[in-house]
Amino acid sequence: MDEIEKEKIAALPSQLLVTTICHPIEYAKVLIQLGYEPLAPRRSTTLFGRPAMILPNVFQYIKYIKKSDGFFGCYRGLSAKVLGLIASSQLTSKVIYACGIDLPEINDPPNIVTDEEPKIEDYYKLCRRDMVMHTASVIVSYPFHVVSVRMMASFIGKEEDYCSLFGTIAAIYRDDGILGFLHGIIPKLLGDLTCVAVTGILAYYVNKYLVKTKDLRYYTVPLLTFVTSTVTYPLVVVSTCMAVAGSSLKAGNPPLMPVYPSWQSCWRDLLRNKQHKRGSSLIFRYYIAPIAAMQ
Repeated sequence: MDEIEKEKIAALPSQLLVTTICHPIEYAKVLIQLGYEPLAPRRSTTLFGRPAMILPNVFQYIKYIKKSDGFFGCYRGLSAKVLGLIASSQLTSKVIYACGIDLPEINDPPNIVTDEEPKIEDYYKLCRRDMVMHTASVIVSYPFHVVSVRMMASFIGKEEDYCSLFGTIAAIYRDDGILGFLHGIIPKLLGDLTCVAVTGILAYYVNKYLVKTKDLRYYTVPLLTFVTSTVTYPLVVVSTCMAVAGSSLKAGNPPLMPVYPSWQSCWRDLLRNKQHKRGSSLIFRYYIAPIAAMQ
């Protein structure tokens, strides 16, 4: 466990650098997930030549944000996200220790340094370890995630209460109390843990029956994680929406967002309107009219 903690702390500077560089893209993606489309779609064609309405890509979206708020406006919400990364790297292991959970020391992936066949027991231990660590990491960092998302969402309604880190924290506590910092955590956890569990199961069978070269097994889990995350992506959209739903933000209330009494109702509404994959594609973005708009 100490080695895992040391690895996370050692990787923190590079994570912070990548997060800072990529934040404008993530910022635009959050607004897209919330369904905010300030730029009108234009007529175009799909890759197969079919007529379609295409929305501006993520870089055109960022250009719009920059035109509205300037260069530094593209980094709205970054401070909370950075604090979340630091908290996750510093406190995840301490939370696990405090809960009295003993995690196994195991190579990732198992049997990578030997010629032994993959064993299901080893992959079960690895999956259990990763699920516990993901759960602890989300619990520690999620309040900062909510703060970051609401700061970014304030771009839509220009609410001054959410312009600063401490102002956003005060606004969330005023509107929703302590539980406001956990809005949307259930779909977030459900998506992450499903991704980890399914990836672990698939990794075992792929490494056992398809990938015989030890060096290639290093790439099995990252590749399968990418594939699995595309399946669980709608839960990310639900989590983002629930992080602002019902708040004092314009983005979280009608007419921009329906009233969602639960994350399940949000899931059903997005699915019914074919909006559950908003933000999954950042370059080729085709406009899909909500069902209500077509009636």
